[in-house]
Amino acid sequence: MSVPVRPDGKITTPLVEDLQASGKTSSQLARDIEKALAKYIQDPIVTVVVTGFVGPYSQQIRVIGQATKPQTLPYRDNMTLIDVLIAVGGLTTFADGNAASIIRRVNGKQQQFSVLLGDLIIDGDMSANVSMQPGDVLIIPESFF
Repeated sequence: MSVPVRPDGKITTPLVEDLQASGKTSSQLARDIEKALAKYIQDPIVTVVVTGFVGPYSQQIRVIGQATKPQTLPYRDNMTLIDVLIAVGGLTTFADGNAASIIRRVNGKQQQFSVLLGDLIIDGDMSANVSMQPGDVLIIPESFF
């Protein structure tokens, strides 16, 4: 069965209520579930497979506005703007890609940087392919024409 990890870091399954999941490896969590199930099942065998991870906001990249699929993405090392655009399916036909911006925290202060998504996607200008950082928010506005 698939169960989500709640915001409090716990999971609930049949026969096992409120088991701490965050901060554990999948093997550690499987052993904990087996221990809890041992009250009801003789020699239970549990396998835990992580199917998705978003993580805390500080480890996410959020994409809002005129992306084909606006969403929150888990940050990966060496992630660039083009990686983010591929993950969200590109821009809608109403997007103003060259008016897009990234909001980023730098030394505890929020800063906004302009990015040229149109140049990157349409013209293939790789100088517009900037590095993304954990916690970035990519805003893609709508064109007004």
